[in-house]
Amino acid sequence: MLAALAASSGVGAQWVKYRTPDIPRTADGAPNLSAPPPQTRDGKPDLSGMWIPATGNRGACGQGLVPCGIELPVSREFSNMGASLPGGLPYQPWAADLIKKNMAENGLNDPHGLCLPDTFLRAYGMPHILKFVQTPRLIVGLLEYNANYRQIFIDGRALPDDPNPAWNGYSVGRWEGDTLVVDSVGFRDDLWLDLRGSPLTNAAKVRERISRPDFGHLNVEVTVDDAKAYTRPWTVTLRQEILVDTEVIDEICLENEKFMRRSRGLP
Repeated sequence: MLAALAASSGVGAQWVKYRTPDIPRTADGAPNLSAPPPQTRDGKPDLSGMWIPATGNRGACGQGLVPCGIELPVSREFSNMGASLPGGLPYQPWAADLIKKNMAENGLNDPHGLCLPDTFLRAYGMPHILKFVQTPRLIVGLLEYNANYRQIFIDGRALPDDPNPAWNGYSVGRWEGDTLVVDSVGFRDDLWLDLRGSPLTNAAKVRERISRPDFGHLNVEVTVDDAKAYTRPWTVTLRQEILVDTEVIDEICLENEKFMRRSRGLP
């Protein structure tokens, strides 16, 4: 038993410290983030890799659940998806009232806090690894939080006409030069995009324009057209930075989760 516990506790057994092979590095062995992006056999940028919010895209300490003195890879959109927009997100009146209620309740009904999946838009700003695996016809997004996944089909298929509502919706992509353009529909009607509870509804159409300007970064320009929740379409850019020399591991929120109940004085 002791031997088994010792073996399971070693970092080598979990690959959390495993040197990523075949990537550009500087003379001191660090990843060369400014090196040219890798390409697939057909000459397209290869988006494969593990990604977290880019350092330059992060908000100030003290925002939302991020205390000062603790460095977490979260973007400013983690707390407020409209942080970069003059005047913030253009909420419909009911959505603006919902935000006030959510903030007054300190996120009581936040799906993330209740260990439910996050939609991919929210995942881009959160302190969890998002791993892209790219093939000629399909890009798979593996989110370490709750072992969630997303599929982006790049095989020429059309979006479904009447999809069963899903946490990540349904996504198809096409290449415009070196930019992957992804259209998504078919979302659930109760999704949160940030800690404020900015909604994404079943009326939403989402377009991402994903580019990899160099080895170490992704630019994800997102346009949300959701007339049910917002008075006009809006666009934000969610920048990502590569993470190397490690690997994703299980992070299952509901496994022995006690915080949400105890923080509310419940047993």
